Amino acid sequence: MDMQKLEYLQSKALDIRKLTVEMIGRLGVGHIGGALSIVDLLTVLYYDIAKVDPNDPKNPDRDRIIMSKGHAGPALYSVLADKGYFPIDEIKTLNKPGTNLPSHCDMNKTVGIDMTAGSLGQGLSCAIGMALAAKIDKKDYKVFCILGDGESQEGQVWEALMYAGNMKLDNLVIFIDNNGMQIDGMTSDINSIEPLDAKGAAFNLHTQRIDGHDLETVENAVNKALDAKGQCSLIVLDTIKGYGVDWVSEKGFGCHSMSISEEQWREFCGKEKD
Repeated sequence: MDMQKLEYLQSKALDIRKLTVEMIGRLGVGHIGGALSIVDLLTVLYYDIAKVDPNDPKNPDRDRIIMSKGHAGPALYSVLADKGYFPIDEIKTLNKPGTNLPSHCDMNKTVGIDMTAGSLGQGLSCAIGMALAAKIDKKDYKVFCILGDGESQEGQVWEALMYAGNMKLDNLVIFIDNNGMQIDGMTSDINSIEPLDAKGAAFNLHTQRIDGHDLETVENAVNKALDAKGQCSLIVLDTIKGYGVDWVSEKGFGCHSMSISEEQWREFCGKEKD
């Protein structure tokens, strides 16, 4: 990755973090930790790799991006708003009556959302269906699915991983946001899903484990995954919950969902009062 592209992506990642913090901050509370931990992945996908077009959001040949960990929707909404899928002022309506931006992603409400989430563990099954459809229809679009590590304790996820590996879905890239925390504590204390890389390999998945906050590393890993012909890919992203905002990440698993004051979000975003 050349320096110009890296600086552009770093700038975009910061923009998306600010929008995410503002969105949740205006509401006063929300799932900020797991939203911030995937900003770097979303930045690489939407601003570098994925074939998507805000002017043609339902194009049948577009790449699909499935946010299975639907409570991280604010990060995805921030990207969609920044890219022009809907007016950026709509971020002020997060989870409010009549909003098109509910707390969990809803494809029937939000332009640019490819799959409804909320009941954790289901997104990967939907992504597999989309990848299979592309194969049947002889389409070359790619499907990217983002899972949480706590979410991956669901049995449905492991059935889906086994099936994806068996069907050799090389048009599907699966990401696990491995930030090590979930709503009730450390994932390792509640029900460890490690060793993720070894389990991925055992399911016949082209498996990589990387630093999920290094934009160049993320880009390289996604490109390697797309080049892995005849094998479905799994990328384990080692991340930090609340990454990029110290007063969020320092809360540990307490930032899974937390209150944010107006002073906090305005200072981070550099915004004066409206």
